[in-house]
Amino acid sequence: MASLIEMENGQTDEPVGLDAESYTPTYKEAFPPLETTPTTPTSPSQKKDASSSKGGAWGTQRTQAIRSSTVTQIFTVPLEERRYREMNEQFGESKQTQICRLVMEKTGSSIQFSLAKDQSLTFVLTGKPDMVQKARRLILAQIQTQYTVELKIPKEHHRFVLGQKYQHLKQLELSTSTKITVPKSDDPSDVIKIAGTKDNVEKARHEIQLISDERAKLAFERVNIPKVFHPWISGSWLKQAQSATGARINIPPPSVLKDEITIAGEKEAVAKAKTMVMKTYQEKERRATSVSVEVKKSQHKYVCGPKRINLQEIMDQFDVSVEVPPLDGSSETITLRGEPDKLGLALTKVYEKANSVVTVGVNAPRWLHRFIIGRKGQNINKITQDLPKVHIEFNSDEDQIQLEGPPGEVEQARASLDSFTRKLMETMDYAIVDIDQKYHRHIIGKGGSNVNRIKRETGTSIMIPSDQAPSRSIRIEGSPAGVAQAKQELLELATKLENERVRDVKLEHRFHRQVIGAQGQHVKEIRAKFEGVTINFPDSQSGSDIVSLKGPQATVEKCYAYFKKLNADLVMANYVAEVRVFKQFHRNVIGKGGAVIRKIRDETQTKIDMPTENSDSDVIIVTGKKENVEEARKKIEAIQNEQANIVTAEVSIPPKLHQAVIGTKGRLVRSISDECGGVLIRFPTGKQVQAGSDKVIVKGPKDDVENAKKQLLELANERALENFSTEVKAKPEYHRYLIGRGGTKIKQLRDETGARIIFPAEKDDDRSLITILGKEDSVKKAKERLEKLVKELENISEAEVTVPHKFHRHFIMRRGQVLQDLADQFGSVSISFPKSGSTSEKVVLKGAKDCVDGAKARIIEIVEELDSQVTIECEIPQKHHRSVLGAKGANVQQIGSDFGVNIKFPERTGGGGGGGGGATSDVIFVTGKKEKAEEAKDALLALIPVSEDVEIPFDYHRFIIGSRGKDVRQMMEEYGVHIVIPPSEQQSNRVTVTGTPGKVTQAIQALEARVTDIEAQQKDRELKSFKLTIHVDARHHPRIIGRRGANISEIRAEHDVNIQFPERGSGDPDVITITGYEENAELAKEAILKLAKELEEQVTKEIEIDPRVHSRLIGTRGKAIRKVMDEFGVDIRFPKDKESGIVSVTGLEDRVEDALDHLLNQEEEYLQDVIDRLNEQEMLRQYKPPPTESRGHSGGRGSAASSGFVVRDAPWNNPGSNQPPSMNAEEFPSIQGSAPAPVVMPSAVWGPSKKK
Repeated sequence: MASLIEMENGQTDEPVGLDAESYTPTYKEAFPPLETTPTTPTSPSQKKDASSSKGGAWGTQRTQAIRSSTVTQIFTVPLEERRYREMNEQFGESKQTQICRLVMEKTGSSIQFSLAKDQSLTFVLTGKPDMVQKARRLILAQIQTQYTVELKIPKEHHRFVLGQKYQHLKQLELSTSTKITVPKSDDPSDVIKIAGTKDNVEKARHEIQLISDERAKLAFERVNIPKVFHPWISGSWLKQAQSATGARINIPPPSVLKDEITIAGEKEAVAKAKTMVMKTYQEKERRATSVSVEVKKSQHKYVCGPKRINLQEIMDQFDVSVEVPPLDGSSETITLRGEPDKLGLALTKVYEKANSVVTVGVNAPRWLHRFIIGRKGQNINKITQDLPKVHIEFNSDEDQIQLEGPPGEVEQARASLDSFTRKLMETMDYAIVDIDQKYHRHIIGKGGSNVNRIKRETGTSIMIPSDQAPSRSIRIEGSPAGVAQAKQELLELATKLENERVRDVKLEHRFHRQVIGAQGQHVKEIRAKFEGVTINFPDSQSGSDIVSLKGPQATVEKCYAYFKKLNADLVMANYVAEVRVFKQFHRNVIGKGGAVIRKIRDETQTKIDMPTENSDSDVIIVTGKKENVEEARKKIEAIQNEQANIVTAEVSIPPKLHQAVIGTKGRLVRSISDECGGVLIRFPTGKQVQAGSDKVIVKGPKDDVENAKKQLLELANERALENFSTEVKAKPEYHRYLIGRGGTKIKQLRDETGARIIFPAEKDDDRSLITILGKEDSVKKAKERLEKLVKELENISEAEVTVPHKFHRHFIMRRGQVLQDLADQFGSVSISFPKSGSTSEKVVLKGAKDCVDGAKARIIEIVEELDSQVTIECEIPQKHHRSVLGAKGANVQQIGSDFGVNIKFPERTGGGGGGGGGATSDVIFVTGKKEKAEEAKDALLALIPVSEDVEIPFDYHRFIIGSRGKDVRQMMEEYGVHIVIPPSEQQSNRVTVTGTPGKVTQAIQALEARVTDIEAQQKDRELKSFKLTIHVDARHHPRIIGRRGANISEIRAEHDVNIQFPERGSGDPDVITITGYEENAELAKEAILKLAKELEEQVTKEIEIDPRVHSRLIGTRGKAIRKVMDEFGVDIRFPKDKESGIVSVTGLEDRVEDALDHLLNQEEEYLQDVIDRLNEQEMLRQYKPPPTESRGHSGGRGSAASSGFVVRDAPWNNPGSNQPPSMNAEEFPSIQGSAPAPVVMPSAVWGPSKKK
């Protein structure tokens, strides 16, 4: 079948019609190839096709490299704005260097800075843009002198300064390098604080003021005045203009290169101020001329002066503006602008300022600089003490000293410096000695002993570089003779160090005492034998085997060989073995009168040490050569075997549990041996361990061996489950306290934690180690408890203090509050007073020593205070006692605590008592130090309540009371008073406040302030209730309201007014009511009338558009038509009837016409698409076969279908190609709805065939 394109173009001779279905398509027609663009054309035709392709292939597109964005910023900090100005900054690391290093670590930026002749600092910052901005802000905040300004900005404008999620504030801080503090939303303050350098603060102030002015509801104007004329508008003229007009004129600071001046305020004031500004500008533009002069760049700072004060002085004196190029620029041109007759005088002043300071250099070698400066600047201060305006700069990289200041004073300082330098050159010299840095610390000596001795003997200064500075040079400065002598001594010392050798030799620690000998006699002989060698043995407590040898190289090597041979000989002759023999057989080993053991010693040439008779140990120590020791062991064991019924048994324990069963330093297995009569227990060693042997040998009496086997197996099984252990150190004298009487404490600890706790035996080397075994969590818990108990035992101390019996009550009254305070203050120290009825005055204190000492001193101090106390009377009428006491006696307790006194109130008396009972009931007794008691009495009298009345209009009472009395209750709680407001039926203005005098005064002031606020709020409500009405045609109301009230909501928010539209069916449907401040209501009225006027000018036109394209014009959810309405500023309405084509467009006439043209163009475009789609559908319908034929199963086409799908010119039809098995129904299944295959396959790939 021919393709549609070929048929349309007439490029086929095939018949077109229903019979065309029998047409056999080609392979390319049946399977059209996908469009591809070769990535690398190989043939010329391919290259041509690739170049003519419309869409470039992915492979041929060049991807632009993505590079990291890096910027560089340069800025300068003048001398007068530097925070750190130390003279000796050039020596060592300065404060500026430390700050820069920290900032680089924080921001990742590269920072370089240099010090200019005028002592200004120039910084070069390189890095990511945001990090560079942050680094600049951090540097200026710490290095530059900070300047703070407070700016009053209306509270409602603060959110515009902050921006969304504080983004605007952060950007403003980065761009201006300042710190801006905006009060929180709940803070009533409207003051914004700006901190930073003066120029940057001015920039930030200018930007914030602009934001506020733009958001202000008052008038706002922008005036473009060239920057060069700003000096005449700023300064005193600016203050006068603002005072005269009442408007706020905002001029950008000199550092901000902007021409724009903003004016904000009342409309009339802004207009008046703008006229004044323009008048001044036009006058200066007409009358002012300019002249430019060249001045050396180095002198520009003197023309400007500190904080540009000289420029302001010239402006005030001559009315001439001086324009100085930026100090970091290269231009040397200074421009003067003003009236011609004053330019000459101003120019003279500029030259005078420029030449007021000169710079002169004095030649002086850099090594002499520190001598010229002197100790703590002593010498240089003598030269400059009468020359305060002269600045002297020492540069460590130059052989010159720079002087800067007034010409006369500079010349005087130069002469003094030159003379002083010549004298130093005649009497001073220096030398540099090259010595390997590894010897520097030896030259310095311990605590600087060597180098200080040389300095003292030669009278020189010796400078040795630090270990961090990789330098070999040692510098010597002083008199020529002293320098020569010091240099010779240093070189001799270096030569000696170069020829010196240090070697370490291993000598087992157990032999050290033997080698040293009695009173060091033996080691003295060794030192004499190897003269010049220093032999250092390690500390006896360290347990180290290393002996250090130091001295001449050849002698050290000989001494090293001697010690090495000595160690080998001692090891060979001191092999040690332990032989376990049951205690009852020791006497058999010794023999009668020691005959047996003496014989064994003589025969084996060994040393045999028996345990003492009182010792529990059964171990015999044999020392000597290894083969001799083993022979002695056999002889001793043979004696035991002959004397007793000794058996040997084996126990199988997995090798991985051996160490756990043995325990730390063999404690566990030793404890089993001790419990079982001292049986011998041997675990595999040497080759047996390598072979993985699990046999443990137990040797001893039969019953004891069986008991030991049982315990070993139990311990092994326990270790298999609980193979965790740890140790706790505790002094042996603490053990009995930890164990407790009858083991009660340690048993309780074992029961609570489930861990096994083993205390060391008397014979253990380290009797301070306590071993804990068990599960990991149980062991950790037991360790924590033990360590806590040990710590308590270490800190416990006991002391006694004498407290007279009459003062005991003071300590134990009020449930022992004083004792509790002492315990809290001094670490829970235990204080025990004698029992009631006892005559003892001894008080016992227990606890940590420091705490006990502190508590003891405090008790003595309290006793002394009690001894010096007096009792005074304070008379207060009993009716006020309750008020003075306060809630639960809080007031009196506070006074007693503040003044350290005891206050006693009288008992309450009955109502009908006679005599003087009523008088005594008014007296309160105060006991304490005299001065404190008097102060407490005054405090009690101050608590006597008073009542005062305050006049508050009755109408305001409800505002003071608040919702359900909330406000008045809050005020009473805040000021601690009682406020009585008369009932509403009395309509009285009198409010009574009762309380202490001070609090009553504060509460009355708060009430008066609240009344003032209520009056202000009432006045504000009256002003805000102003109403006005306007008449606007009702048909425009929906458009004024806007979509979802957008337009009217904007007017309400902008002018802070309430706008009401008439309800349906009202008498006058055109009336709109506006309520708010009069001025705001007028502005809202103007906005509505302006909108109504625009609506009056609008027209409505209708156009016929084919309904078939309406949906395309409207778009998804009206998105397309809204875009058109926004673009042309019109309103477009489509008919609700889908058959109607009338579309109405409303808006300004020219915009309506443009919108109509646009809609007609779109209609034409969309209609063409509709027609093309219909034509294509009609054409396709012509080529489809009738439904009855497509579903037939017989006829002429049935046999053709059975042959499978056939195409012409397929790749497999080419010679040498394999034809695909198209007849195989499994490989090429038929699709339902097409001609059926002759055989229905039961498991076709495309599913079962449809049954007919």
